Amino acid sequence: MDQTNDSALRGALTEIFMAAVKSADPHEALIGALPEKPRGRCVVVGAGKASGAMAAALEDAWPDVDMQGVVVTRYGHAVLTQKIRIVEAAHPVSDAMSEVASMLMMEQVKGLREEDCVIALISGGGSSLLALPRQGITLADKQAVNKALLKSGATIHEMNTVRKQLSDIKGGRLALAARPARVVTLIISDVPGDDPQSIASGPTVADSSTPDQALEIVRRYGITLPEHIIKVLETPRLPVTASDIEQDIRTIATPSGALAAAASVASKMGFTPLILGDAIEGESAQLGIVMAGIAKSVKQHGVPVKGPAVLLSGGETTVTIGASGAGRGGRNTEFLLSLACALKGEPGIYAIAGDTDGIDGTEDAAGAIVTPDTLIRAEYPAREMLAAHDSYSYFAASGDLVLTGPTLTNVNDIRAIIVL
Repeated sequence: MDQTNDSALRGALTEIFMAAVKSADPHEALIGALPEKPRGRCVVVGAGKASGAMAAALEDAWPDVDMQGVVVTRYGHAVLTQKIRIVEAAHPVSDAMSEVASMLMMEQVKGLREEDCVIALISGGGSSLLALPRQGITLADKQAVNKALLKSGATIHEMNTVRKQLSDIKGGRLALAARPARVVTLIISDVPGDDPQSIASGPTVADSSTPDQALEIVRRYGITLPEHIIKVLETPRLPVTASDIEQDIRTIATPSGALAAAASVASKMGFTPLILGDAIEGESAQLGIVMAGIAKSVKQHGVPVKGPAVLLSGGETTVTIGASGAGRGGRNTEFLLSLACALKGEPGIYAIAGDTDGIDGTEDAAGAIVTPDTLIRAEYPAREMLAAHDSYSYFAASGDLVLTGPTLTNVNDIRAIIVL
């Protein structure tokens, strides 16, 4: 490829990003991970942005199996299925359909026998899409807690620790309700470290989190909760342990696999890929500054890799919203705007960052692209827009948004920085 052509480099970044997305295609990933076909009933449950596509893939793979069930996905992510019902609900804050879907799933797994099999199709976003509040709290209470967590800067692991302690379906409780049936969990991971307890808050996975941990997180981030919610968190209940449920957990697509696919494509283009990690967390804007420093080091000193190179990373950063509120944008466009500000138009450095589900935060873009002239072309002051958490508006004005639509999978964020 022509490494001096701006249009070609934009195309290369997009191709690298989409290679990561395609590596987690549910139809490809699910086929080789299926268990033996069940002797008894086959009940399908699931939650996440990829759950609809996973359900369709399961039906295609097992056309001769008499199955039934319910999965929940985000609005706009449903696909056509014949046997498995797909419910759409809100993300990132649950709505009434999240509660309806949860109740339907719990009903589906009642009265099963040992020879029956439950297939759980789990992917990122499922924690918000499932909502079954514990006794003593309401859906409105859970929505308020979730909104506070999203603004706080808490990591996904921390948010899900709190969510599980307020739920009657998360933290293994869906699997507990399915006993004595066998439960096989197929996971597309979107969390740093691929911990199945954290992906969709582990509705079919034994839980090691505790009420004390949830309360500590709430206090550490300065989240003020009503007394009745605190009382629920302080009310002891037995956790779901590995001895309580029969666990068969199969992770079928991961951020590390997505980065490997991106690296393979980059290498074929003539770039030296360097994967910096698949579980990078922290504030999006701060990561932008750090990555700019690494990219400059590659450009100026050939360290830690000689150019032309591609720096690849994944994970899930956070954006802490202060009392002043925020404009439009997600963690990827915030990262990119910070990166652009730190690079200050450094020639020969191009970048893309996006959420592999096609939706960065709550916007319609997966992410955006940064080029050496990003700060020159835009009509808005970059640092002011960054301070206002309005990165989407900035890149929309410059024409640099990456619009993929819902990809029907989710292996977290992918960042690629080309250094010539």
